Amino acid sequence: MHLFGRTFTSGINERIRATVGEPGLTRSALSRRVCGWLDWFGDDGRAKEVSCRKALVELERRGVITLPEAQRAPPQARPAAELEPFEAPVFSGALEALGEVELVAVDDRAQSLLYRRMMAQYHPLGGGPLCGAQQRYLIRSPVLGWLGALAFSAAAWQVAARDEWIGWCAHARRANLGRVVANSRFLLLPSIAVPNLGSHVLALAAARVQADWSARSGQAPVLLETFVDGRQYAGTVYRAANWQRLGETSGRGRQDRANASACAKKALYVLPLQRDWRALLCQRPTPVLRLPPPAATASWAEQEFGHVDFPDARLRPRLVQLAEALAEHPTASIRTALNGCATRTKAAYRFFHNPQVDLYTLLHPHYEATAARIGQQPLVLVAQDTTSLNDDAHPATRELGPIHTRTDGAQGLKLHDSLALTPDGVPLGLIDIQVWARDPKQMGQAQPRKARPIEDQESRRWLASFARTVEVQALCPDTRLVNIADRAADIYELFQAGLENTAGAHLLVRASRTTQRQVGDDDESRPLWDEVPSRAVLGCATLHIPARGGRTARTAALELRGAAVQLRPPKRLQGAPRLALWAVHAFEPNPPQDSEPVEWLLLTTVPTTTFDEALERLGWYAARWNIEVFHRTLKSGCRIEDRRLGDADSLQAGLAIDLVVAWRVMDLAKRGRETPDVPCTVFFEEAEWQALACHHQRSPDPPKTPPSLGEAMRMVAKLGGFLGRTSDGHPGATVLWRGLNRLADITETFAIFHPSIPAGP
Repeated sequence: MHLFGRTFTSGINERIRATVGEPGLTRSALSRRVCGWLDWFGDDGRAKEVSCRKALVELERRGVITLPEAQRAPPQARPAAELEPFEAPVFSGALEALGEVELVAVDDRAQSLLYRRMMAQYHPLGGGPLCGAQQRYLIRSPVLGWLGALAFSAAAWQVAARDEWIGWCAHARRANLGRVVANSRFLLLPSIAVPNLGSHVLALAAARVQADWSARSGQAPVLLETFVDGRQYAGTVYRAANWQRLGETSGRGRQDRANASACAKKALYVLPLQRDWRALLCQRPTPVLRLPPPAATASWAEQEFGHVDFPDARLRPRLVQLAEALAEHPTASIRTALNGCATRTKAAYRFFHNPQVDLYTLLHPHYEATAARIGQQPLVLVAQDTTSLNDDAHPATRELGPIHTRTDGAQGLKLHDSLALTPDGVPLGLIDIQVWARDPKQMGQAQPRKARPIEDQESRRWLASFARTVEVQALCPDTRLVNIADRAADIYELFQAGLENTAGAHLLVRASRTTQRQVGDDDESRPLWDEVPSRAVLGCATLHIPARGGRTARTAALELRGAAVQLRPPKRLQGAPRLALWAVHAFEPNPPQDSEPVEWLLLTTVPTTTFDEALERLGWYAARWNIEVFHRTLKSGCRIEDRRLGDADSLQAGLAIDLVVAWRVMDLAKRGRETPDVPCTVFFEEAEWQALACHHQRSPDPPKTPPSLGEAMRMVAKLGGFLGRTSDGHPGATVLWRGLNRLADITETFAIFHPSIPAGP
């Protein structure tokens, strides 16, 4: 359950219920404990007690917990205290006659009482209560005494005119709204008539509140806002103080949950406090990767997407439902996956076009779930590679770019993914996805592009993937992570990053001949491709070469060589230090006729001195082939290239779900081969495996015990056209896609005749 930006798991709720029973425990003390459990602290380091108490009240309202009795009623329910009238001074004259006007921060009970007396008597809204964090001031003249008061409080959560003017997204607004402060009260005593006094006080307040608000909340304000009721005031004093009028509100108040617009429309004024205010407010925070709490009872979609961080929490269940529907019908269109329901289809397209829904937000909980699976393994390989998503069949899709070298060629998106694998090739999930559309204007500029720093080139994707591997390595210190890439990642800066990281993540990259690497010291250097193949043979090994394109599968007999090398920097990085790496050379001396010999030269940051170590590095690189299988699974199964979502942003949002679904199907295929004897309940829900068994056995009676995963996988594959002959081997992803598509309809029909069988986890 997600409330006020925090996820309350069943474990946390149980812990709250156990703590509530402690004698003498107050709601404030409970909220402080919960803040500690959830790491719920503000920028100033203080616990977010108010938000936590609101979340606890909501949990009680939903019947999840029972809170201790409140020790006193909330402020809005307490009877208002009688206040003595305030006798305002009478004055008319010039501003200079008042002396040096100053703002006095309200810090004690006497000042607070004085503030409330003035506001209650002279301000149409009274003194409060104000919303959220607040800072109140009294206005004083050394000549006349008290002139009035003003207050600042938390900004409005959502104002159309302001949000459009700022240009921030929902995620940036939620993260940076604390840097917008509302001038919620401003009172100059009506008995005082002094020209320019109002604008002078507002200028003093704008300068004073920056320091005071920072000390109180831990965030420096960069923008002030206020709302002026046009029925009573013209806003002249704000315009005189250089505040800018943006428009009007819609007439909804903070508590208008029914959208009745019962309040009067007010003019909105703003005042930036520093030059780069827009860049600061529009900066979207980078989500921090954390290990998720265990959720053994959740469905697969809940485990992979349940902790998604939407500013609007109502989008979360929609995401889980869409993921489950698309996984049940992986090869179908969106409307077919939703059983042709017009309402659900419309809701799905609105979901994908929602500005809060983007690929990186959707995939972050899957990254965390993958990190949790990685932490259970002693060794994990992270294969990274790039592929193209061709959307040329749907030219109406906007914001795409060329995916090859010609600007007038195929249009689509580039996808760079990082897939975590066990050494046996079982996929654990994705830890990084990068998607972009190429700018047609940049095509054909190879030489200028090479002259730019690596941060301005597409090649930075390889470094970004390794940086994420380092981040995951820090989360999983008991796991050894090795990032593996093909020849396109033979980049000097990548090896630099591999040797400089302190978390312990490693690199294994296939060297490119075209890069012309040099090794050795200053006195003598040799080409890398001459140095390593000249070393003595460490031993021989065989390697299975899978079929690809027109190439048939075969087994290659390889000679392995290894050496420690000092990699010299390229000419464009003169002065950079040499890098100490290890090289493994694999060569097929006697290839079959009409076949090119296999030759790999691998560079790694992992020490490699013996034949067994070189053989292990060779096996690691061979496991990289699984990311090619993943790309084929994604394109042939999920049919991401056939999604018709209208624009690149929506296409990427749909891609996020399809990426996780493709991983899940690839995981089924691999686990069905590697661990065929485990019960199929590790993947299939009860209604699914019973429907599958009944259909396979042509029997109306479900079996008492579930079949093994291997048996269930072959049943599903046969639904997709797999013949299951001895020579057919294991079923692949394509037939599993088709079988899962049919199984969804079979399960739905089965559930009609067996309504008592649960369809959940």
